[in-house]
Amino acid sequence: MGHTGRPAEPDKRTLRRELLTVRDRLPEDDVRASATELAGRALELPELAGAGTVAAYVSVGSEPGTLALLDALRARGVRVLLPALLPDNDLDWGAYAGRGSLARVQHGGKMALFEPAGERLGPDAVTEADVVLLPGLAVDARGMRLGRGGGSYDRVLARLESAGARPALVVLLYDSEVVERVPEEPHDRPVHAVVTPSGVRRFG
Repeated sequence: MGHTGRPAEPDKRTLRRELLTVRDRLPEDDVRASATELAGRALELPELAGAGTVAAYVSVGSEPGTLALLDALRARGVRVLLPALLPDNDLDWGAYAGRGSLARVQHGGKMALFEPAGERLGPDAVTEADVVLLPGLAVDARGMRLGRGGGSYDRVLARLESAGARPALVVLLYDSEVVERVPEEPHDRPVHAVVTPSGVRRFG
């Protein structure tokens, strides 16, 4: 019987639920303070120091906050690309032009997302990024990332691979979300680094 990667799913679902429950209990002040710390840590990354284009995302709710980092990158003259969710769960991209350039978009029953209001650059725009900041719920000791399960970033990673693009892949998390092991499937790829409020951890 070949390994199809199916058995990982229930484990992933349970782990996602547990991690999201912990996140949802975080006081707003902690979420805010963490966002400032995360920005400071991430800005020390040599990959970000030399980046001309960074693909990122706008955090929502109790996700580790990204806006302070997006503003700091933009102030450095970095071109920041933000995703816009397409009906098939793939991602289109647009340039970040400050907080006033974000539109709150409700996608069906899912949570509302903040997306770039300006021109759409197409799904392939991500292949121009020097660094891709990936949302996630956990990263393990090998650098394997547990995503939210929508599959959007699996497509992004596949697109980067087929284009021969080799950006640095970085995940922003809370300290407690760096775990011993997350369930993985054959197509999963490790990230290069995880940034938490207390520091940066790199993977070979």
